Amino acid sequence: MTIDARLKKIIEHGGTWTSAYVDGSGPLPQVEEEARERSVRDRLIAQGAPKGDAVAVERTLAQRDGLPSPSARIVFVSGGEIAFDESFTDIRRGPERLSHGPLPDILPVLRHASGTVRYLVVEASRDGADIRLEAATRGTQTHTSVEGDSDDMTKVQAGGWSHANFQRSAENTWKQNQADVADAVSELIRDEHPAFVAVAGDVRARQLLVEALTSAERELIVDIDVHTHTEGADRTDADEAISQAVQHHLRGETERIRDRAATDSGSAGAEGITDVVAALQQARVDTLLVDARMIDDGADLLALDAPPWIANDASESLTAGTICRLPVAEALARAAVLTDARVVIEEEEPLADDAPREDRPVRPPIAALRWADAGGAENDQ
Repeated sequence: MTIDARLKKIIEHGGTWTSAYVDGSGPLPQVEEEARERSVRDRLIAQGAPKGDAVAVERTLAQRDGLPSPSARIVFVSGGEIAFDESFTDIRRGPERLSHGPLPDILPVLRHASGTVRYLVVEASRDGADIRLEAATRGTQTHTSVEGDSDDMTKVQAGGWSHANFQRSAENTWKQNQADVADAVSELIRDEHPAFVAVAGDVRARQLLVEALTSAERELIVDIDVHTHTEGADRTDADEAISQAVQHHLRGETERIRDRAATDSGSAGAEGITDVVAALQQARVDTLLVDARMIDDGADLLALDAPPWIANDASESLTAGTICRLPVAEALARAAVLTDARVVIEEEEPLADDAPREDRPVRPPIAALRWADAGGAENDQ
Protein backbone atom coordinates (compact mmCIF):
# COMPACT_ATOMS: atom_id res chain seq x y z
CA MET A 1 0.00 0.00 0.00
CA THR A 2 1.36 3.42 -0.95
CA ILE A 3 2.00 6.12 1.62
CA ASP A 4 -0.89 8.18 0.22
CA ALA A 5 -3.27 5.22 0.54
CA ARG A 6 -2.13 4.59 4.12
CA LEU A 7 -2.66 8.24 5.02
CA LYS A 8 -6.11 8.24 3.45
CA LYS A 9 -7.11 5.21 5.50
CA ILE A 10 -5.87 6.91 8.69
CA ILE A 11 -7.68 10.19 7.97
CA GLU A 12 -10.94 8.37 7.23
CA HIS A 13 -10.68 6.45 10.51
CA GLY A 14 -11.63 9.40 12.71
CA GLY A 15 -10.94 9.52 16.44
CA THR A 16 -8.14 11.48 18.06
CA TRP A 17 -4.49 11.34 17.11
CA THR A 18 -1.07 11.83 18.66
CA SER A 19 1.61 12.78 16.10
CA ALA A 20 5.38 12.92 16.47
CA TYR A 21 7.79 14.18 13.82
CA VAL A 22 11.33 13.92 15.15
CA ASP A 23 14.91 13.07 14.23
CA GLY A 24 15.62 9.40 13.69
CA SER A 25 18.02 7.52 15.94
CA GLY A 26 21.63 8.63 15.58
CA PRO A 27 25.13 7.95 16.88
CA LEU A 28 24.39 9.23 20.39
CA PRO A 29 25.10 6.93 23.36
CA GLN A 30 22.12 4.83 24.36
CA VAL A 31 21.55 6.80 27.57
CA GLU A 32 21.21 10.03 25.55
CA GLU A 33 18.87 8.42 23.02
CA GLU A 34 16.68 7.18 25.87
CA ALA A 35 16.63 10.67 27.38
CA ARG A 36 15.53 12.10 24.03
CA GLU A 37 12.72 9.53 23.78
CA ARG A 38 11.53 10.37 27.31
CA SER A 39 11.58 14.05 26.40
CA VAL A 40 9.28 13.37 23.42
CA ARG A 41 6.93 11.41 25.70
CA ASP A 42 6.82 14.14 28.35
CA ARG A 43 6.26 16.94 25.83
CA LEU A 44 3.41 15.03 24.20
CA ILE A 45 1.72 14.60 27.59
CA ALA A 46 2.21 18.32 28.24
CA GLN A 47 0.35 19.02 24.97
CA GLY A 48 -2.63 16.94 26.08
CA ALA A 49 -1.80 13.55 24.60
CA PRO A 50 -3.05 10.55 26.61
CA LYS A 51 -0.28 8.85 28.55
CA GLY A 52 -0.90 5.62 26.62
CA ASP A 53 -0.29 7.39 23.31
CA ALA A 54 2.84 9.14 24.56
CA VAL A 55 4.30 5.91 25.97
CA ALA A 56 3.54 4.12 22.67
CA VAL A 57 5.50 6.79 20.80
CA GLU A 58 8.40 6.48 23.27
CA ARG A 59 8.54 2.70 22.86
CA THR A 60 8.34 2.94 19.09
CA LEU A 61 11.23 5.42 18.91
CA ALA A 62 13.25 3.04 21.10
CA GLN A 63 12.98 0.46 18.32
CA ARG A 64 15.90 1.57 16.16
CA ASP A 65 15.11 1.88 12.45
CA GLY A 66 18.67 1.03 11.37
CA LEU A 67 18.95 3.99 8.99
CA PRO A 68 22.15 6.03 8.77
CA SER A 69 22.16 9.41 10.46
CA PRO A 70 20.72 11.91 9.71
CA SER A 71 17.20 10.59 9.31
CA ALA A 72 13.66 11.61 10.20
CA ARG A 73 10.86 9.60 11.79
CA ILE A 74 7.10 10.11 11.84
CA VAL A 75 4.74 8.24 14.19
CA PHE A 76 0.94 8.41 14.51
CA VAL A 77 -0.87 6.85 17.48
CA SER A 78 -4.57 6.56 18.26
CA GLY A 79 -5.97 4.90 21.37
CA GLY A 80 -2.50 3.76 22.40
CA GLU A 81 -2.03 1.82 19.14
CA ILE A 82 0.62 2.63 16.53
CA ALA A 83 -1.11 3.35 13.22
CA PHE A 84 1.82 4.76 11.27
CA ASP A 85 5.60 4.53 11.73
CA GLU A 86 7.80 5.68 8.85
CA SER A 87 11.47 6.65 8.61
CA PHE A 88 13.23 8.65 5.90
CA THR A 89 16.95 8.82 5.12
CA ASP A 90 16.93 12.59 5.09
CA ILE A 91 17.35 15.45 7.52
CA ARG A 92 14.23 16.61 9.31
CA ARG A 93 12.58 19.33 7.23
CA GLY A 94 11.60 22.05 9.63
CA PRO A 95 11.19 21.89 13.42
CA GLU A 96 9.99 18.92 15.43
CA ARG A 97 6.21 18.61 15.45
CA LEU A 98 4.51 17.03 18.46
CA SER A 99 0.74 17.28 18.67
CA HIS A 100 -2.51 15.71 19.82
CA GLY A 101 -5.87 16.45 18.27
CA PRO A 102 -8.69 15.25 16.02
CA LEU A 103 -6.38 14.86 13.01
CA PRO A 104 -2.79 13.65 12.58
CA ASP A 105 -0.15 15.99 11.11
CA ILE A 106 0.25 14.48 7.64
CA LEU A 107 2.22 17.27 5.98
CA PRO A 108 5.67 16.10 7.20
CA VAL A 109 4.97 12.68 5.66
CA LEU A 110 3.93 14.18 2.35
CA ARG A 111 6.87 16.57 2.39
CA HIS A 112 9.36 13.70 2.61
CA ALA A 113 7.35 11.47 0.27
CA SER A 114 7.20 14.13 -2.46
CA GLY A 115 11.01 14.19 -2.44
CA THR A 116 11.20 10.41 -2.75
CA VAL A 117 12.57 9.96 -6.27
CA ARG A 118 12.95 6.31 -7.27
CA TYR A 119 15.90 5.51 -9.51
CA LEU A 120 18.24 2.70 -10.55
CA VAL A 121 21.95 2.61 -9.80
CA VAL A 122 23.96 0.30 -12.07
CA GLU A 123 27.61 -0.35 -11.19
CA ALA A 124 28.90 -2.11 -14.28
CA SER A 125 31.99 -4.27 -14.64
CA ARG A 126 33.08 -6.35 -17.58
CA ASP A 127 31.79 -9.53 -15.99
CA GLY A 128 28.37 -8.19 -14.94
CA ALA A 129 26.88 -5.50 -12.70
CA ASP A 130 25.35 -4.66 -9.37
CA ILE A 131 21.90 -3.08 -9.79
CA ARG A 132 20.03 -1.28 -7.01
CA LEU A 133 16.58 0.26 -7.01
CA GLU A 134 16.84 3.20 -4.65
CA ALA A 135 14.58 5.97 -3.47
CA ALA A 136 15.85 9.33 -2.27
CA THR A 137 14.95 9.62 1.46
CA ARG A 138 13.94 5.92 1.62
CA GLY A 139 17.21 4.06 0.92
CA THR A 140 17.83 0.89 -1.10
CA GLN A 141 14.65 -1.00 -1.95
CA THR A 142 15.95 -3.92 -4.03
CA HIS A 143 19.39 -5.18 -4.99
CA THR A 144 20.29 -7.44 -7.91
CA SER A 145 23.62 -8.81 -9.12
CA VAL A 146 24.12 -9.95 -12.70
CA GLU A 147 27.12 -12.26 -12.98
CA GLY A 148 28.33 -12.88 -16.48
CA ASP A 149 31.10 -14.98 -17.99
CA SER A 150 34.56 -14.08 -16.67
CA ASP A 151 36.45 -16.50 -18.90
CA ASP A 152 38.92 -15.04 -21.43
CA MET A 153 39.16 -11.81 -19.43
CA THR A 154 42.79 -12.08 -18.36
CA LYS A 155 44.97 -9.94 -20.55
CA VAL A 156 47.72 -11.64 -22.54
CA GLN A 157 50.92 -9.86 -23.47
CA ALA A 158 51.71 -11.83 -26.62
CA GLY A 159 51.28 -10.00 -29.90
CA GLY A 160 50.22 -11.23 -33.30
CA TRP A 161 47.26 -13.37 -34.25
CA SER A 162 46.76 -14.99 -30.83
CA HIS A 163 46.51 -11.61 -29.14
CA ALA A 164 44.00 -10.27 -31.68
CA ASN A 165 41.94 -13.43 -31.45
CA PHE A 166 41.86 -13.17 -27.67
CA GLN A 167 40.77 -9.53 -27.83
CA ARG A 168 37.85 -10.43 -30.14
CA SER A 169 36.82 -13.24 -27.83
CA ALA A 170 37.03 -11.03 -24.75
CA GLU A 171 35.03 -8.27 -26.47
CA ASN A 172 32.29 -10.75 -27.37
CA THR A 173 32.20 -11.94 -23.75
CA TRP A 174 31.93 -8.36 -22.47
CA LYS A 175 29.11 -7.62 -24.95
CA GLN A 176 27.15 -10.69 -23.90
CA ASN A 177 27.60 -9.86 -20.22
CA GLN A 178 26.30 -6.33 -20.71
CA ALA A 179 23.44 -7.62 -22.87
CA ASP A 180 22.40 -9.70 -19.84
CA VAL A 181 22.70 -6.62 -17.63
CA ALA A 182 20.64 -4.62 -20.13
CA ASP A 183 17.89 -7.26 -19.97
CA ALA A 184 17.76 -6.91 -16.18
CA VAL A 185 17.76 -3.10 -16.38
CA SER A 186 15.00 -3.12 -19.02
CA GLU A 187 12.82 -5.34 -16.84
CA LEU A 188 13.26 -3.03 -13.85
CA ILE A 189 12.45 0.03 -15.97
CA ARG A 190 9.23 -1.63 -17.15
CA ASP A 191 8.21 -2.79 -13.68
CA GLU A 192 9.41 0.04 -11.43
CA HIS A 193 9.31 3.16 -13.68
CA PRO A 194 12.43 4.84 -12.24
CA ALA A 195 12.96 8.56 -12.77
CA PHE A 196 16.46 7.89 -14.14
CA VAL A 197 19.17 5.23 -14.34
CA ALA A 198 22.59 6.17 -12.95
CA VAL A 199 25.34 4.09 -14.60
CA ALA A 200 28.82 3.94 -13.06
CA GLY A 201 31.71 1.49 -13.29
CA ASP A 202 34.10 0.33 -16.00
CA VAL A 203 34.13 2.70 -18.99
CA ARG A 204 33.86 0.01 -21.69
CA ALA A 205 31.20 -1.89 -19.72
CA ARG A 206 29.12 1.30 -19.46
CA GLN A 207 29.40 1.87 -23.19
CA LEU A 208 28.34 -1.69 -24.02
CA LEU A 209 25.43 -1.54 -21.59
CA VAL A 210 24.06 1.70 -23.05
CA GLU A 211 24.40 0.32 -26.59
CA ALA A 212 22.30 -2.70 -25.58
CA LEU A 213 19.38 -0.57 -24.34
CA THR A 214 16.57 0.83 -26.45
CA SER A 215 16.54 4.49 -27.47
CA ALA A 216 13.73 5.23 -24.99
CA GLU A 217 15.69 3.56 -22.17
CA ARG A 218 18.84 5.51 -23.07
CA GLU A 219 17.00 8.76 -22.40
CA LEU A 220 16.87 7.76 -18.72
CA ILE A 221 20.65 7.25 -18.45
CA VAL A 222 22.72 9.51 -16.21
CA ASP A 223 26.35 8.64 -16.92
CA ILE A 224 28.61 8.75 -13.85
CA ASP A 225 32.26 8.70 -14.84
CA VAL A 226 33.44 6.88 -11.73
CA HIS A 227 34.79 3.32 -11.63
CA THR A 228 33.17 2.26 -8.36
CA HIS A 229 34.41 -1.33 -8.59
CA THR A 230 38.12 -0.55 -8.35
CA GLU A 231 39.84 -1.27 -5.05
CA GLY A 232 39.69 1.73 -2.72
CA ALA A 233 37.34 3.63 -5.05
CA ASP A 234 35.93 6.83 -3.56
CA ARG A 235 32.14 6.87 -3.86
CA THR A 236 31.87 10.57 -3.03
CA ASP A 237 31.80 11.70 -6.67
CA ALA A 238 29.21 9.05 -7.58
CA ASP A 239 26.98 9.97 -4.64
CA GLU A 240 27.23 13.67 -5.50
CA ALA A 241 26.33 13.03 -9.15
CA ILE A 242 23.29 10.99 -8.11
CA SER A 243 22.21 13.70 -5.66
CA GLN A 244 22.42 16.30 -8.43
CA ALA A 245 20.34 14.07 -10.72
CA VAL A 246 17.68 13.76 -8.00
CA GLN A 247 17.55 17.54 -7.52
CA HIS A 248 17.35 18.08 -11.29
CA HIS A 249 14.39 15.69 -11.49
CA LEU A 250 12.58 17.40 -8.60
CA ARG A 251 13.04 20.84 -10.15
CA GLY A 252 11.74 19.51 -13.44
CA GLU A 253 8.72 17.98 -11.68
CA THR A 254 7.54 21.32 -10.29
CA GLU A 255 7.95 22.93 -13.72
CA ARG A 256 5.95 20.12 -15.35
CA ILE A 257 3.11 20.68 -12.87
CA ARG A 258 3.11 24.43 -13.53
CA ASP A 259 3.19 23.90 -17.29
CA ARG A 260 0.36 21.39 -17.14
CA ALA A 261 -1.77 23.73 -15.02
CA ALA A 262 -1.15 26.58 -17.48
CA THR A 263 -2.30 24.69 -20.60
CA ASP A 264 -5.47 25.75 -22.46
CA SER A 265 -5.11 29.31 -21.18
CA GLY A 266 -5.06 28.06 -17.61
CA SER A 267 -8.33 26.11 -17.80
CA ALA A 268 -6.42 22.91 -16.97
CA GLY A 269 -5.29 24.31 -13.63
CA ALA A 270 -6.22 26.30 -10.54
CA GLU A 271 -4.05 28.84 -8.74
CA GLY A 272 -4.49 30.52 -5.39
CA ILE A 273 -6.15 29.30 -2.21
CA THR A 274 -9.75 30.10 -3.21
CA ASP A 275 -9.59 28.47 -6.64
CA VAL A 276 -7.64 25.43 -5.41
CA VAL A 277 -10.12 24.88 -2.57
CA ALA A 278 -12.97 25.02 -5.10
CA ALA A 279 -11.21 22.45 -7.31
CA LEU A 280 -10.58 20.16 -4.31
CA GLN A 281 -14.26 20.42 -3.31
CA GLN A 282 -15.13 19.13 -6.79
CA ALA A 283 -12.48 16.37 -6.60
CA ARG A 284 -10.95 17.75 -9.80
CA VAL A 285 -7.36 18.02 -8.56
CA ASP A 286 -4.91 15.53 -10.01
CA THR A 287 -1.70 17.06 -8.56
CA LEU A 288 -1.37 19.73 -5.89
CA LEU A 289 1.80 21.85 -5.71
CA VAL A 290 2.45 23.63 -2.41
CA ASP A 291 5.31 25.99 -1.62
CA ALA A 292 7.22 24.78 1.47
CA ARG A 293 7.05 28.32 2.83
CA MET A 294 3.26 28.03 3.06
CA ILE A 295 3.71 25.45 5.83
CA ASP A 296 4.61 28.29 8.21
CA ASP A 297 1.83 30.58 6.98
CA GLY A 298 -0.56 31.72 9.72
CA ALA A 299 -3.81 31.45 7.75
CA ASP A 300 -6.18 28.49 8.17
CA LEU A 301 -9.08 26.64 6.52
CA LEU A 302 -11.89 24.36 7.72
CA ALA A 303 -11.36 20.60 7.75
CA LEU A 304 -14.67 18.77 7.21
CA ASP A 305 -15.74 15.26 8.23
CA ALA A 306 -17.19 14.32 4.81
CA PRO A 307 -17.06 15.56 1.20
CA PRO A 308 -16.17 18.20 0.15
CA TRP A 309 -13.61 17.75 3.01
CA ILE A 310 -12.46 21.40 2.99
CA ALA A 311 -13.97 24.90 3.11
CA ASN A 312 -12.76 28.47 3.20
CA ASP A 313 -15.05 29.44 6.06
CA ALA A 314 -18.29 28.53 7.84
CA SER A 315 -20.37 30.87 5.67
CA GLU A 316 -20.29 28.34 2.82
CA SER A 317 -23.36 26.16 2.36
CA LEU A 318 -21.97 22.82 3.52
CA THR A 319 -23.37 19.31 3.81
CA ALA A 320 -20.56 18.16 6.10
CA GLY A 321 -19.60 18.95 9.68
CA THR A 322 -16.53 20.88 10.76
CA ILE A 323 -13.80 18.94 12.54
CA CYS A 324 -11.42 21.81 13.23
CA ARG A 325 -9.46 24.63 11.63
CA LEU A 326 -6.13 23.61 10.07
CA PRO A 327 -3.22 25.63 8.66
CA VAL A 328 -3.79 26.22 4.95
CA ALA A 329 -1.09 23.84 3.69
CA GLU A 330 -2.22 21.03 6.02
CA ALA A 331 -5.88 21.49 5.07
CA LEU A 332 -5.12 21.51 1.32
CA ALA A 333 -2.93 18.42 1.63
CA ARG A 334 -5.58 16.55 3.65
CA ALA A 335 -8.29 17.28 1.07
CA ALA A 336 -5.93 16.23 -1.72
CA VAL A 337 -5.18 12.88 -0.09
CA LEU A 338 -8.88 12.23 0.57
CA THR A 339 -9.69 12.86 -3.12
CA ASP A 340 -6.77 10.72 -4.38
CA ALA A 341 -4.74 13.69 -5.62
CA ARG A 342 -0.96 13.68 -5.56
CA VAL A 343 0.77 16.23 -3.31
CA VAL A 344 4.14 17.76 -4.25
CA ILE A 345 5.95 20.13 -1.89
CA GLU A 346 8.18 22.67 -3.61
CA GLU A 347 11.29 22.93 -1.46
CA GLU A 348 13.80 25.77 -1.33
CA GLU A 349 16.69 25.66 -3.78
CA PRO A 350 19.85 24.38 -2.06
CA LEU A 351 22.05 27.28 -0.96
CA ALA A 352 25.63 27.63 0.16
CA ASP A 353 26.03 27.40 3.93
CA ASP A 354 26.67 31.13 4.27
CA ALA A 355 24.09 32.29 1.69
CA PRO A 356 21.06 34.26 2.93
CA ARG A 357 17.57 32.87 2.35
CA GLU A 358 15.94 34.27 -0.78
CA ASP A 359 13.64 37.16 0.05
CA ARG A 360 10.39 36.32 -1.72
CA PRO A 361 6.69 35.98 -0.89
CA VAL A 362 4.99 32.63 -0.40
CA ARG A 363 4.00 31.21 -3.78
CA PRO A 364 0.27 30.48 -4.16
CA PRO A 365 -0.79 26.82 -4.36
CA ILE A 366 -1.26 25.41 -7.84
CA ALA A 367 -3.35 22.45 -8.94
CA ALA A 368 -3.16 20.52 -12.18
CA LEU A 369 -6.72 19.35 -12.81
CA ARG A 370 -8.16 16.03 -13.91
CA TRP A 371 -10.36 17.79 -16.42
CA ALA A 372 -10.30 21.32 -17.74
CA ASP A 373 -12.79 24.04 -16.92
CA ALA A 374 -15.26 23.90 -19.81
CA GLY A 375 -15.82 27.63 -19.57
CA GLY A 376 -12.14 28.51 -19.43
CA ALA A 377 -11.76 29.31 -23.14
CA GLU A 378 -14.96 31.40 -23.18
CA ASN A 379 -13.93 33.33 -20.07
CA ASP A 380 -10.63 34.29 -21.68
CA GLN A 381 -12.36 35.88 -24.66
